[in-house]
Amino acid sequence: MKELTIEAMPEKIPVITAFVDEQLEQLDCPARAQAQIDIAIDELFSNIVHYAYHPEIGWATVRVEVVEEPLSVVITFIDQGVPYDPLAKLDPDVTLSAEEREVGGLGIYIVKKSMDEITYEYKEGRNILRIRKELQR
Repeated sequence: MKELTIEAMPEKIPVITAFVDEQLEQLDCPARAQAQIDIAIDELFSNIVHYAYHPEIGWATVRVEVVEEPLSVVITFIDQGVPYDPLAKLDPDVTLSAEEREVGGLGIYIVKKSMDEITYEYKEGRNILRIRKELQR
């Protein structure tokens, strides 16, 4: 397991992405899975920045773990900000045109569709959001 604790600021997203990608490269992660994970990092860390602490700046921890059976990567985002469950919102109606749809929710919808598992819990004053992606070779 590898872990990075960093300020929850938008400009830190490339640092987090590089940290996770370094772990993925050691696993020979397929390019498509890595791209999906990178999009998820951008969306989920942006949510921490905009909902957990805004307008203040707090800290977040990103943890990367490898599970052997089936070979998967589990990325956990932990912050001590305002409780915010991005999974609680209904999925957007993607059958509607962009003009007809409500604003928001599309990013987390994409994460839900591209990951094999996504969970959220608020425990001991912390938001804990976990994604799991199988790395099929």
